[in-house]
Amino acid sequence: MTDTFGCDRMRAAVLAAWTASPARFREDANAEEDFALGGYRDRLIVELAQNAADAALRAGVPGVLRLTLRGDVLTAANTGAPLDATGVQSLSTLRASGKRDEAGAAGRFGVGFAAVVSVTDAPSIGSRGSEAVRWSRTDTAALVAEIPALAGELADRSGHVPLLRLPFDEPPLVDIPEGFDTLVRLPLRDAATVEAVRRMLAETSPALPLGLPALELIEIDVEGETRRVVADGWHVVSDSGEFTPEQVAALFADRPTEERSRPFWSLRWAVPVTGTGEPGPLPASVPPVVHAPTPSDEPLDLPALLIASFPMATDRRHVAKGPLADFLVGKAADAYVRLLRELPRTSKLLDLVPAFMGKGELDARIRRAVLDRLPGTPLLPALSAPAPAVQTPSFADAEVYEPDAAWQVEQPAPEPEAGGWVVSGREAAVLAAGSAELLATVAAFVPGLLPAGWPPRHPAMTALGVRRVELADVVDLLSGEAVEGREPSWWRSLYEVLPADDPESLGALPVPLADGRVVRGPRGTLILSDGGAELDLTPLGLRIVHPEAAHPALLRLGAAEATPRTVLEDPLTKAAVAQSLDSPEPEPVARAVLSLVQAAGLAPGEAPWLAELALPAADGELYPAGELMLADGALAGVLEPGGHLGIASAALEETYGSRVLAAAGVLDGFAVVHDEDVLLDPDECDHDLDGEVEWLDHVLDLLPELDVPPLIPEFTAVRDLELVADWPAALALLSRPPLRAALHPLRIAGVEVPSYTAWWLARHPVLDGRKPLELRLPGADPLLQGLYADAPAGLDEGALSMIGVRTTLAELLASHGGPEELLDLMADESVEVDRAQLRALWVALAGVDPERVAPPSRVRAVLRGSIVVAAAEDAVVVEAPDLLQLVADRPLVLAPYDLAESLSELLDLPLAGELTTGEVTSAGEVREVPAEVRSLLPAAPGTYVEHEKLLVDGVECAWRYFEGAVHCTGVDGLARGLAWATGQWGDRLAVAALLRDPDAVPLLLAEADLS
Repeated sequence: MTDTFGCDRMRAAVLAAWTASPARFREDANAEEDFALGGYRDRLIVELAQNAADAALRAGVPGVLRLTLRGDVLTAANTGAPLDATGVQSLSTLRASGKRDEAGAAGRFGVGFAAVVSVTDAPSIGSRGSEAVRWSRTDTAALVAEIPALAGELADRSGHVPLLRLPFDEPPLVDIPEGFDTLVRLPLRDAATVEAVRRMLAETSPALPLGLPALELIEIDVEGETRRVVADGWHVVSDSGEFTPEQVAALFADRPTEERSRPFWSLRWAVPVTGTGEPGPLPASVPPVVHAPTPSDEPLDLPALLIASFPMATDRRHVAKGPLADFLVGKAADAYVRLLRELPRTSKLLDLVPAFMGKGELDARIRRAVLDRLPGTPLLPALSAPAPAVQTPSFADAEVYEPDAAWQVEQPAPEPEAGGWVVSGREAAVLAAGSAELLATVAAFVPGLLPAGWPPRHPAMTALGVRRVELADVVDLLSGEAVEGREPSWWRSLYEVLPADDPESLGALPVPLADGRVVRGPRGTLILSDGGAELDLTPLGLRIVHPEAAHPALLRLGAAEATPRTVLEDPLTKAAVAQSLDSPEPEPVARAVLSLVQAAGLAPGEAPWLAELALPAADGELYPAGELMLADGALAGVLEPGGHLGIASAALEETYGSRVLAAAGVLDGFAVVHDEDVLLDPDECDHDLDGEVEWLDHVLDLLPELDVPPLIPEFTAVRDLELVADWPAALALLSRPPLRAALHPLRIAGVEVPSYTAWWLARHPVLDGRKPLELRLPGADPLLQGLYADAPAGLDEGALSMIGVRTTLAELLASHGGPEELLDLMADESVEVDRAQLRALWVALAGVDPERVAPPSRVRAVLRGSIVVAAAEDAVVVEAPDLLQLVADRPLVLAPYDLAESLSELLDLPLAGELTTGEVTSAGEVREVPAEVRSLLPAAPGTYVEHEKLLVDGVECAWRYFEGAVHCTGVDGLARGLAWATGQWGDRLAVAALLRDPDAVPLLLAEADLS
């Protein structure tokens, strides 16, 4: 076998170098191991493809690579230049590429073949018609073992030696496939390696042939299953060049000599395209990284593949920073912009516009460079010309600067090949929403308007500098000379294509009127419909839409159909009514409004604002309609004559009738104030009502303390009550709907308060000359008998209750000031109260919160059996029956003993026990309580103290329960003492009967069972 490639010479040289310097052996072993396990650990397929591409490039033939995995052997057959001695030397020499002078070569560093070390210990390579070369870790280890100087190094490395430094001759390979020139055979190390190679073969994607232009096809055969990897279906933009000596000096100053000897640069962008030529997403098999030209670890989060001759760091996985990388970033940005310009001008372009944030430093630098260029690049199709380029005179282009010189305007020209306008992002505008028809209609008003289908909210719009135009902005542009002379029909065509879901933006939409004016905003305009044409509405100054421009869209935007009812609600009609009293010609306004009321069939109260309409009265003066009465109306019969209200003229009633006049606000009955969201504040609640301030103070007194004034959602009040002369007739009106609603109480902050109308009536003598608060309903709560007079019979009791007529004691006590009112009445000597009624009144008052009552100066009490009115300082509340004997000479407030403390606190009166000690001062004899007593009083004490004369605080008494013992004289005293001691006070009489006649026990028990 001849030494075709000089393998013997290379082995001898390497072994001599290692013998002379064992450190050199260690360096070669470490370097190879670093390349194989570090920068090139998973680059086997990429490096094999790169070598195949370089071989095809050298031979000038189409590059084809066939990768075949059979069992545990991977072979790589390729077309192109055969293996030569230079190649073998390059493969066996670390970091010494044999391709330094080949422009376009992918291999640049001479270490790529080291990737085979990660999968095999015995690679071989051979070309058709010549001998092959192999490397063997086993043979290399045997040769190294024969060198004594390397014994220590070999032992330290556990026998591990560099694989690719010692090449061996190999007979010609006989299994090179037909059509291929060179074959690499890699016996795989183990099963894990086989699986790793399977994975790398499966991950091989079109990015590989795209990154290696000389390689047209990669065939992959795994155990008979084949697939082809080609770069079809991609749009590619390439750029390349050769550096000048000056550029090499400036850009390669920090790069290794091997790189400076190859002064070339190249890059390409590739993006997958659909059948229509539009860009699509990158396939999942293409790693989103920068390829330099093979995949690096530099992330690139753009939907395009970048292959560029970036300078790599020593790990061969990251781009090295420096001026050369900066230069290529700029070139990559230029090429990327060209890529976008060459693609179809559809909205898919936006997906290729970079976002602002990158996934790595290099990614961010490329994005920034692209984004610096894109906004000024003509890229986007437009329906209209961009805004004209305007230049003003300056010292640079004029001998003498003239501030008032005319502006020079340069109109842009359409791009001929596109058949329309192509604009840059800065010149473009996109409508926030709208159909294609709308865009076509308004294109003339919006420079550089993008067609339909370009999403306005796409993040790329911001990156490109595209101006987002809201529909409201378009509406603003519809003014001045731009729309001057437009026919009403053109406006209708515009309304036809406007979106129906954005009324806010269309609020200022121009509308042509029938009188030739163009007004801003459909709201307030009227579209005439049947029934309104015959009415003379000129005096009202209404805005009628031109019939040729009328469209339903205007109705959605606030225009109103000009039916009589909608015309009445028009703000201009309301303004005419409000100003009619001061109008120089009020009669035409009155005729127009009354004719609308008549045609609309308006009911009284539907349009309360009509009360301001100026109408003539019977005395010839003008009055607001709300201050006129119908001559035969109900109100005219109940008010005092000579008030401020007038009588409507007979001519008005004859022309329009009382129904129309009442609907226009002329008073048939009482005038009613209607208001909403009324703030209960003296500065806000002012409806010019009699006593309104006092009512407001009363309501605020009833409410708890609030941080802000309370709000009444709906305020209704009857006015002019102070003018009433005939109260029976007036109350009949007020107690019937609709005025009855004004009597209902209000609920504010959870508290029920009287309405203004009910409050006013309650405090004025409207019931036979008496105030409702002084009366009670006939046949009402008997406990109020004698305290209040009966209200007149025959009136609506519900209405009487709402205006303050008393109904029940409970209602009285629950009302504001009710308890004090009751105490005042009870202290009135002219009021007669019987003993049972008095007791019931005290029982009811005991449940009142003392905070609601100011202690009275006089009280109704019992003195020696008689009901009297006594001074409060003389009265006492009795809390126990055995104390009655001690305070018998004082006015007594008597109620159930368990209520005594509550009454004492309410009235601020002493208890009887507070005025006397109740101490027993006489002596007695202890006796047994008769056993039969326990049949009625099971808890009776065993003994009692019998006195011949019982003295308590020196006062002779019948009984006293003192310090846990019953003291008494006689049977009645004993019965009372035992009943009180056992808490069965109600059984005292039965106990007395039992003590007198023990034989009556069965009968008494039976009677007790029936109680």
